[in-house]
Amino acid sequence: MDSVYSSSSAIMSLKPPGSDSNSVVTPRSGGSRNSFTSFSGSGHKVGSPRVVMENKPKIVVGDNGYVLEDVPHFSDYIPNLPTYTNPLQDNHAYSVVKQYFVNVDDTVAQNIVVHKNSPRGIHFRRAGPRQRVYFEAEDVHACIVTCGGLCPGLNTVIREIVCGLHHMYGVKKVSGITGGYKGFYSRNTIPLTPKSVNDIHKRGGTILGTSRGGHDKSKIVDSIQDRGINQVYIIGGDGTQKGASVIYEEIKRRGLKVVVAGIPKTIDNDIPVIDKSFGFDSAVEEAQRAINAAHVESESIENGIGVVKVMGRNSGFIAMYATLASRDVDCCLIPESPFYLEGPGGLFEYIEKRLKENGHMVIVIAEGAGQELPSESINSMAKQDASGNKLLQDVGLWISQQIKDHFSKRSKMAINLKYIDPTYMIRAIPSNGSDNVYCTLLAQSAVHGAMAGYTGFTVGPVNGRHSYIPFHTINEKQHKVVITDRMWARLLSSTNQPSFLRTKDVIEDKGDEEIQEHCSDDNLVNKEISYTSN
Repeated sequence: MDSVYSSSSAIMSLKPPGSDSNSVVTPRSGGSRNSFTSFSGSGHKVGSPRVVMENKPKIVVGDNGYVLEDVPHFSDYIPNLPTYTNPLQDNHAYSVVKQYFVNVDDTVAQNIVVHKNSPRGIHFRRAGPRQRVYFEAEDVHACIVTCGGLCPGLNTVIREIVCGLHHMYGVKKVSGITGGYKGFYSRNTIPLTPKSVNDIHKRGGTILGTSRGGHDKSKIVDSIQDRGINQVYIIGGDGTQKGASVIYEEIKRRGLKVVVAGIPKTIDNDIPVIDKSFGFDSAVEEAQRAINAAHVESESIENGIGVVKVMGRNSGFIAMYATLASRDVDCCLIPESPFYLEGPGGLFEYIEKRLKENGHMVIVIAEGAGQELPSESINSMAKQDASGNKLLQDVGLWISQQIKDHFSKRSKMAINLKYIDPTYMIRAIPSNGSDNVYCTLLAQSAVHGAMAGYTGFTVGPVNGRHSYIPFHTINEKQHKVVITDRMWARLLSSTNQPSFLRTKDVIEDKGDEEIQEHCSDDNLVNKEISYTSN
């Protein structure tokens, strides 16, 4: 491991090495209450707290099951770096703040719902400005890159990184890498200043352009070195964050003083640990417009059916939350919840029942739902896009045709079906007010972490507090709807649809309920967070 710190007082082990105020101390002889021991990955005691073991997490272990999943720091692999006073203490904007800086001991708990005898559990380092920084403003050359698909809020994050670096830390040199990862080695850059990015948050998309794939770590790091870049801000989804992790490892291997900071972006909200991803609120809000159109169409004609397809490759959060927010949806289909068409309890039977009761209905389906149903999907199983994502069938179009065929051939009921696919319209809109505030906090938290010498991290809110999360934690799994959780139960209650689960499916899924009991999807609702508390 990078460093595994075992301590009887975990809080004392949180301070990163590299400055007088933040130094890590080795244990005194005899071992005091507030001392700790550094171990290598093999568990052997070592003489110095600076232990570098590649590709391993950096863990702090303390009393009562306390675990800190810490993020890398320059001082882990570059000794004797100078530090500087944080210029925020002289910044007029921060003069009204009682406490300028985040306490170096502050961590954020991953789970906040516990039993009285529960262990303290996993924590992450709290984001925010530190008293000492590892860069002087005139030495910083930062760059920003956006990768993967579009998402509301990309331009806002770009703007706030540029403005945060400039206004808070006095950094003047910021470059935009255009065209995604490929832009590093095709040498496509544009200068970014507060003036040039002033109004970009009002537009959808990204002013830097984007692409999938194009990840050649050696070429990318060569380009970073050649240009004298020492802060890299990477905005993208799970594939992009995996790429950022590889870039960080190569930079660490070369011993470069270069920060790699990730800002997680996915419209599907499928990144784990964080409360939600930016752009998600905007996507839910825009999806409701399509649902409303489907509702108007369906109720205006006899036996009208409106089918709306929304984004959600592997996670059905947009579909679920848009359904709950809308109240006009009769059936929501997501990738996590299997469903079937024919027979008792199937989708066709439910549609017939609903039409007889109400005379119309609205179905919302996530793009990744029911992908095993179309026979044609067998031919596309091995096909992937440049980011390594499996190419999906248009399940919305397919299921619309199946419904039409069923009612025309096997039922005497005539139907009128309208299919609406707003997926690319949703992801191309500018972010709404809630997401704009959120993007500002993400960007500023990333800037504070970079200036303080942290690297190899993704930033995001954990239980309402912005935190620095190591890449390996973000990249190890995807966040998905737990269909044995209360949130999905609320949806079923709202739509009054069947679960489409057979008894066997429920028994198999019960295991997830135990895992998710203390970190349920209630978080997304109960945390309509006052992000400004950070």
